[in-house]
Amino acid sequence: YSQFIVHVLFQAFVFIFIIVSDKSKESQKSVVLDKKTDFFWKYNITNYVGKISYNKEAILFDSYEGRAEVFGRNFSLVLKNVKHSDSGDYAAVVVGGQEQSIAEYKVIVQDPVSRAELTVDHLSSSSDSCNLTVTCSTVEFNISSIFRCDAQNCLQVEEKSLNVSKYFYSLIVYLQQDTIFCNHSNKVSWKANKKVIKPYCERKSGKTISKLSPPTVVFSVGLIIMVIAVISVHLMEKKKKQK
Repeated sequence: YSQFIVHVLFQAFVFIFIIVSDKSKESQKSVVLDKKTDFFWKYNITNYVGKISYNKEAILFDSYEGRAEVFGRNFSLVLKNVKHSDSGDYAAVVVGGQEQSIAEYKVIVQDPVSRAELTVDHLSSSSDSCNLTVTCSTVEFNISSIFRCDAQNCLQVEEKSLNVSKYFYSLIVYLQQDTIFCNHSNKVSWKANKKVIKPYCERKSGKTISKLSPPTVVFSVGLIIMVIAVISVHLMEKKKKQK
């Protein structure tokens, strides 16, 4: 029994991921070659990478010399120092009287993602809450969401995420406790940006939402002074009577 595997050797900052087709999962099986059959690795249907003959001799075609290797012992393919142009469909086939598909793989070469920019803008506020617009953006994409904070906590008014299936990219903004996170990811890497949300409400209003407002503080201090004054007058009157 042989397993058909695409191995990839990559240079720094270039990564790949491999999708195995459902057809391959069902059809992978042992390969028996004879003098009239050969095993081939193909790229994007029409390009041949290399072949293995019935005596397990491996041959690499000219355009892949130095860029790949095929191995007769397990029918595997190794791609070396891959580039974005190496992305595509790779198929293992046996060719004799007719072509028989053995396995299929989709190889995607991606760069690591960049860290998304996270911006917070004040939308509106009242005496006990504030609303903020948060934007999570990259060069290609951006999403925005509204967050609301009161004295106790903050909440996300609506959850926002962006999945670009064609490029296998994802952009998500979410709230965890009092911190906003913006995650940018693809199949090979991810990066996050974060900001604490409440200071943006305090900065705009000039005070902390959870603290007492100035009128309440002034009233409380005034009340304390009045009570002290009444007690003082009462004590003075009592001393006069004793004399």
